[in-house]
Amino acid sequence: MDVEILSRIQFAFTITFHYIYPPLSIGLSLALILMEGMFLKTQNPLWEKLVKFWLKIFAMTFALGVATGIPMMFSLGTNWARYSRFVSDVSGSIIGAEGMFAFLIEAGFLGVLLFGWERVKPKVHFLATILVSLGAHFSAVWIVSFNSWMQTPAGYKITTLPDGTEVAQVTKWAEVFFNPSNLSHITHVLLGAWMAGAFLMVSVGAYYLLKKKHEAFAQKTLKVGLLMGMITAVLQLVSADHLARKTAQHNPEKFAAFEGVYKTQPYTPAYAIGWVDTENQQVHGFSIPGLLSWMTHRDAETPVRGLDQFPPQEWPKVSIVFQLYHLMILMWVAMALASVIGGYHWWKKKLSMGPLFLKFLMVSVLFPQIANIAGWYSACIGRQPYVVYKLLKTQDAFSPIISAGQVLGSLIMFVVMYLLFFFLFLVLLNKKIKNGPDYEEEELPYRDVFKEEVHG
Repeated sequence: MDVEILSRIQFAFTITFHYIYPPLSIGLSLALILMEGMFLKTQNPLWEKLVKFWLKIFAMTFALGVATGIPMMFSLGTNWARYSRFVSDVSGSIIGAEGMFAFLIEAGFLGVLLFGWERVKPKVHFLATILVSLGAHFSAVWIVSFNSWMQTPAGYKITTLPDGTEVAQVTKWAEVFFNPSNLSHITHVLLGAWMAGAFLMVSVGAYYLLKKKHEAFAQKTLKVGLLMGMITAVLQLVSADHLARKTAQHNPEKFAAFEGVYKTQPYTPAYAIGWVDTENQQVHGFSIPGLLSWMTHRDAETPVRGLDQFPPQEWPKVSIVFQLYHLMILMWVAMALASVIGGYHWWKKKLSMGPLFLKFLMVSVLFPQIANIAGWYSACIGRQPYVVYKLLKTQDAFSPIISAGQVLGSLIMFVVMYLLFFFLFLVLLNKKIKNGPDYEEEELPYRDVFKEEVHG
């Protein structure tokens, strides 16, 4: 394999394993706010136990997110030097903003959050929880903003340096940040992160109920996870619709690949499930005529632009993009189903959900992870052959002076290192879950946590 392919494999591998952790830390940070707020309101000690338990898991995901994210910055400079030089003015301003507005907040208050329980007043600790969560969210905002700019560049000009190299320079920073797709991408990514945190909690709560351990803790954990899951599932549906319409407007080749639209025609169908016949340029499967036209234009007859309107050399890998996009949708359906059924049990105050459904909730922790990674893959592969849409092709972005052997060696190193990180994460997470929360059931009142609490 050549340098470009190996560099792409390396970046795909590292970002896949890195992106396991930030969504979990972002979602859990929001849950920590909810749980600590309930503790301050009700003074129910069980809420405090929930906060302390999930805070340890949050700290673990936060640390591994940082550890797996830093090497990626170096790999951009070593493997993708021409890309890094082209976008340096844009990336420098955005990554600098992340350091100022995200890491500064997190670094300032993370110590208070982790070690301040007996050292500061409860409301001060709650403030630290809020600020650390805001920092985690701000970090995602800036990273997503840069990626969004790569999808829909704005606020720049192309400048030729004295050595003949062309670079993108910022002309209006506000336009860089508020590029056409950024707010839609930010909303979509943050909601995906909230779902990752929510379904980790749902999974752990279901595990304890299935094992008949820590039942009061498990039921309250399920309450928070299902509440977040139900709300974000609805909001994600609205967000996905808005982002899809933005993609159809600004990245029509990608949108056509999402649904396998080879031919521009009225009443463009949307596929619930199917497979792509790339040789005959057809999609086979279950489709609803006119649905994609209606979702895109709010009119069932208006055609969606197909790939036939673009040069074949600028088509992405339609089959891969189609399957990844529909895998993401399938995972949303699974999460929505888990939320609805779990919410029904909550509404009916049924404390026993049945072992089969509890096992389904246990594996639901995988659904947002698969959806998040499939979403990123479909977005980035769908942008090909460009790494910066219409400005820089991927084949022109990798470093010209490194060899395939050097990239392969670093790839092997990253595989070993990231798999060790992942194994460490699973071992520590499994140990923490099996050890359970630090309390005895007899210490705690309010055993029925599906009952509304009034004043603790």
